[in-house]
Amino acid sequence: MSASRPDQINLDEIFVLRTKEVSKHFGAVKAVDQLSMSIFREWITCIVGPNGSGKSSLINLLSGMLPLDEGVVVIDGVGLRVLKAHETPDHGITRTFQEVRLFDQITVWDNIMVTLTERRFLPALFQRTSPEHKEKARSILQSVGMWEKRDAMAMDLSYGQRKLLEIGRAMAMDVSIYLFDEPFAGLFPQMLERVKAILKDMREQGNTIIFVSHNMDIVRELSDHLFVLDSGTLLAVGEVDEVLGRPNVIDAYLGA
Repeated sequence: MSASRPDQINLDEIFVLRTKEVSKHFGAVKAVDQLSMSIFREWITCIVGPNGSGKSSLINLLSGMLPLDEGVVVIDGVGLRVLKAHETPDHGITRTFQEVRLFDQITVWDNIMVTLTERRFLPALFQRTSPEHKEKARSILQSVGMWEKRDAMAMDLSYGQRKLLEIGRAMAMDVSIYLFDEPFAGLFPQMLERVKAILKDMREQGNTIIFVSHNMDIVRELSDHLFVLDSGTLLAVGEVDEVLGRPNVIDAYLGA
C-alpha cells in the first residue's frame, strides 16, 4: 500500500458537511437539483436566493424532514443517502423553523429540560433531577437571555422571546451543526441584535452555523461564506461582498 502524499488534503477536516448532487423533485418541479456544496467547519454560512429557489427545501433535506431523491449528504466524513429527522441529532445536526415550535403548555425552563433529558419524548420531563442537566439548562437560558423568564409559560412569551427559546432548545440538542431557517424574520431591531450576538457566540464556541435569510444587511454582517440558489441550483458561492456584487446574482436575486 502506497503512503499518502504529504500534500494530500482531507476534505472532511475542512468541511463539516457536504452535499454531493442532492436532488428533491415534486413532480415536474425541481426544488433542489443536483446540488453540490461544502460547508466549512466553525463558520457562519448563509444561504440566500429568490422565493422558490430551494432554500427551505435544502434545509429540509439536510435536517431529514424531506427524503433525498438523489445524491449523498456527507456529515463529518460519513456519507448518508437516507437521513431521517429523528436521527439527525445523532449525526450532529439540529434545526429551527420559520414557524417557531415549542411546548406551549409548559414553562421556559421545562422546554429546555425536556430537550436536554430526552430529545424526542415528553415523559422525560419527569427525569429532570440531574444536577448536570439543571446546570446546562441554566447556562443555555442565560446564553439566550431567557433566564429571567424561566418560570413563564411558553405560550405567554412574545414572538421574539419564543424565537430565543427555540434557539435555546436547539442548543440543548448538544450538536455542532445548527440550521436556522429565517431566524431573523419578524424581529424588532433590539431582538435582531440579540439573535445576531447569539449566533456569533455559538460560532466562537466551535459550532457551525447555517442560516437562511432575506435580510442582506444581516447576511453581510454575519456570513463567513455565502451560497446563492436559483431554481434549485447553485448560482454562486464565495465571500459575501464579492458574491453579492456578481452581475448574475444581482440579476437573479436582487432584481437590479
